[in-house]
Amino acid sequence: MDLGIAGKTALVTGGSRGLGRQSALSLAAEGVNVAICGRTQDTLDSTVAELEALGVKAVGLIGDVSDVETMGNLHRRAVDGLGPIDILINNAGGTRSREDITGTSVDDFKATFDLNVFGGYQLMREVIPHMQGQSWGRIINIASIWGRETGGNISYMAAKAALIGATRSTAMSLAKDGILVNSIAPGSIAHAGGSWETFQNSQPPEVVEQFIATQLPMGRFGWPEPLGDLIAFLCSDRAGLITGACIVVDGGQSHSMI
Repeated sequence: MDLGIAGKTALVTGGSRGLGRQSALSLAAEGVNVAICGRTQDTLDSTVAELEALGVKAVGLIGDVSDVETMGNLHRRAVDGLGPIDILINNAGGTRSREDITGTSVDDFKATFDLNVFGGYQLMREVIPHMQGQSWGRIINIASIWGRETGGNISYMAAKAALIGATRSTAMSLAKDGILVNSIAPGSIAHAGGSWETFQNSQPPEVVEQFIATQLPMGRFGWPEPLGDLIAFLCSDRAGLITGACIVVDGGQSHSMI
């Protein structure tokens, strides 16, 4: 299926590995030029080489999304490298604390919001003027099923819920401008260097087997390609009526009815 987005330019945060890498690869496979940011030069370089092998232009940018004040500079460097941004994928995320409220300081709580919400929020503000000027744009924020229902630690769960809410509100504000804004809520997706790979390698086999048997209806952890390909579709005009949505990619793992 030709999605009609060849020649567009995307910025993908956390794009050097995991779900961000796959998002960048799926866009590049459709002819989208891609700027990725990450914190490690080696992984940026290797992913840029993969993207260029697909016949598109690509740049890798060192950047830390949790350092919100640097997002304007990150955006400028992406534009300098590839041109104005038509597609923004806010993928970078994580947690600064794995405790409940009694073990999570206010500073750690705020830091998790910087990483998952405020950095991406500022990047949305950076790219919106160009998108409004051409009456076309796509913004996709990577949330989590644990932003829709109970799961994870307090700071991560709260931050992802906030990201879903901010996505919905932004979508309503920008619908008239031809800018579609959606979020995706992944479940337990394993990838090289990710937390679910670490879980499988660090826990006793019986613990892993119990988790799979009780939490994953498909009998296996998820994999990145379905999420990347969904992103490519949401960036196309074929998804022209989809905005403000939070789409779950979890193999039936979550329990929410909405």
